[in-house]
Amino acid sequence: MAAPAPPTPGGTGEPAERRSRSGLTTVCAAGLLVIAALQLSGHGSDNGTSAAQPPAAAQAAVPSAGAPAAPADPEAGKHLPRSAPVRLLIPKISVDAPFTTLSLGPTGQLQPPPAADTNLVGWYAGGASPGETGTAVVAGHVDTATSAAVFARLDELRAGDVFRIQRADGRTASFVVDDTETFDKDAFPDERVYADAPRAEVRLITCAGDYDHAVRDYTENLVVFAHLV
Repeated sequence: MAAPAPPTPGGTGEPAERRSRSGLTTVCAAGLLVIAALQLSGHGSDNGTSAAQPPAAAQAAVPSAGAPAAPADPEAGKHLPRSAPVRLLIPKISVDAPFTTLSLGPTGQLQPPPAADTNLVGWYAGGASPGETGTAVVAGHVDTATSAAVFARLDELRAGDVFRIQRADGRTASFVVDDTETFDKDAFPDERVYADAPRAEVRLITCAGDYDHAVRDYTENLVVFAHLV
């Protein structure tokens, strides 16, 4: 499912280009993925066209902030109480970034982190917090209209890599990467990525693929699947 990009800084409409390791030039819209919100909220728009509703299971699975906690699941494994994330640390790709909270806009789209700060990641505060049982969604720009951004090297993560999230309660949650995959936006597996999980999991998400100048957006999304250890 394609998704419209929010306005870009300076009104340029297109980001700075960067050279990939394959030698191909790739670009990223300053407003990163909004597919997450389309699935989490169940509605959205694509250049004025209503987006298809996600499977009911995916919509129902996402917990709301402040909702009563589900009964403890003995199979859930390690988890922490709810607490807002403060800082994301991924040593392998030199990420040391503060968090901002992300919310849904009037059309149901996830509002991206401010593009003016290239070293900033966002957490969807309407869902699980990192370390809490469930699926936490963390999004960041791969680049902006002027430079590479916080998730420029996210595609280098591999299964077994470890990253940490410092939390407002003073605890540090450590996560191990299970998988890293790239999906076409028009065939995004929303239920697989966003459905609630019986253990504490995180999805790190950014733009990927080629830049489509016609719709001013990347053609793909990169998703890192990880769980609390």
